[in-house]
Amino acid sequence: MAILFLVTLLMTLRAGSESDTDRIGRQLAALLRAGDTVFLSGALGMGKTVLARGLIRALAGEEIEVPSPTFALIQQYATTPPVTHADLYRLEDPEEVMELGLDEAAEAGILIVEWAEHGEGYLPGGALTVTAREEPGARVWELAGDEDWAARLSEKDFV
Repeated sequence: MAILFLVTLLMTLRAGSESDTDRIGRQLAALLRAGDTVFLSGALGMGKTVLARGLIRALAGEEIEVPSPTFALIQQYATTPPVTHADLYRLEDPEEVMELGLDEAAEAGILIVEWAEHGEGYLPGGALTVTAREEPGARVWELAGDEDWAARLSEKDFV
């Protein structure tokens, strides 16, 4: 249960708008399967929840409400497979992750974790890490992961 796996930058995607970020999330959803974990990182306001919302709505097959889990810490969705969306921003100690049941959520479905760095050492390994950074006129989303993620991403054309 640690973020100690070697990951490689696999892909860089540019989003010029919130709708572009939503579209990236929807396209990532097509790659996910039960047992997958996705870490979303980046500064406040970079669009992590927007990306997660697109991903979750694509898995749901409809425009369901997907609020930020910042205050609830966890939101769960009865998609196929089920999705658990967590936001660890407010955690004061990484050990608090143990109380959230994220290991079980990852085993049962798809786990999406915003601010995963706040739970370092207590989260499932093998995640696709999606990091946002800002460039003039765009958000840049860097996708990093292991060989399995490299193979899956190579099969997908992002537009």
